[in-house]
Amino acid sequence: MTAAECKNVLSLAILAALILLGTGCKPTGSNSDRPETAQAFPRPDRAVAASGDTQFSTEAARDEAGEATKLMDWAAISPGMTVADIGAGEGYYTVRLASRVGAKGRVLAQDINRGALERLGERIARDRLDNVAIKEGGIDDPRLPKGSFDRIFLVHMYHEVTEPYAFTWRMRDALKPRGQIIVVDRNRPTSQHGMPPKLLFCEFAAVGYRLMEFEERPEVGAYFARFERDSAAPTPAEIKTCKETAARV
Repeated sequence: MTAAECKNVLSLAILAALILLGTGCKPTGSNSDRPETAQAFPRPDRAVAASGDTQFSTEAARDEAGEATKLMDWAAISPGMTVADIGAGEGYYTVRLASRVGAKGRVLAQDINRGALERLGERIARDRLDNVAIKEGGIDDPRLPKGSFDRIFLVHMYHEVTEPYAFTWRMRDALKPRGQIIVVDRNRPTSQHGMPPKLLFCEFAAVGYRLMEFEERPEVGAYFARFERDSAAPTPAEIKTCKETAARV
C-alpha cells in the first residue's frame, strides 16, 4: 500500500470514529452501561421498568385492602425474626414488619434511592423504631450481611432491578438456613411495572432458587411468591438467560 493510500485509509477511519462519537453510537455488545461488578453476569432478556415513585400507593388504601397483614401472615412473619425490606421506599412494609417482629426482631430497610432513605430515616426516628436499620444498596448487589435473614421481601420492585441475575445471585448468601425470598408483583409485562410469573420463576431458578409457593391475590392486585435456595449457586458464566417471549407461553 502506498503512502497516499495509507493516508486515505487513516482519514476514513478517523471520519468513522467522529461519526460514531457524534451520534452517540456504542459498539455492539458493549458493557459500558453496566457496573463492572455485573459484567460477568448475563443481561436480562426483557425490558427493565424505569424506577417509579417510591410510594406504590397510599398507605390507607393498602391497609384497607389488608395487603401488609395478608402478606406477613402468608410469609409466616413472627416475633424475633430478622427481615430485609428491599426497595423499602417510604417504608410502608418497613414499619409494619418492625411491629410484627417486635423488640427481639430486626428489620433492615434497603433502597438505592438516597432521598427515600433519608425520609425513611426521619420516619424511623419519629416513630422510635429501635429495631430498624437502614442501608443503601447497589443496582447489582443488595449489599446484605451474610447468613442474616429469615425473610427477604421484594415488594413491587423486582421488575425495576436492572441486573437481576447478579442481584439475586448475591442475595443468596444473605439468607439463613431455610430462609426465604418473598416476592410481590403484578402479572403484567415488565415494561408496565409488572413481572410475568413464569419469567419470575425462570430467573430465580437460573441462579439456584426453588419456588416453594405461589398465590394470585386479586384483592390486593398482585401475586405472592416464595423462594428458597435450591442447588448450589451456579457460576455467573453458567447462568442461562430466560427469554421473556418464552415465558409468555
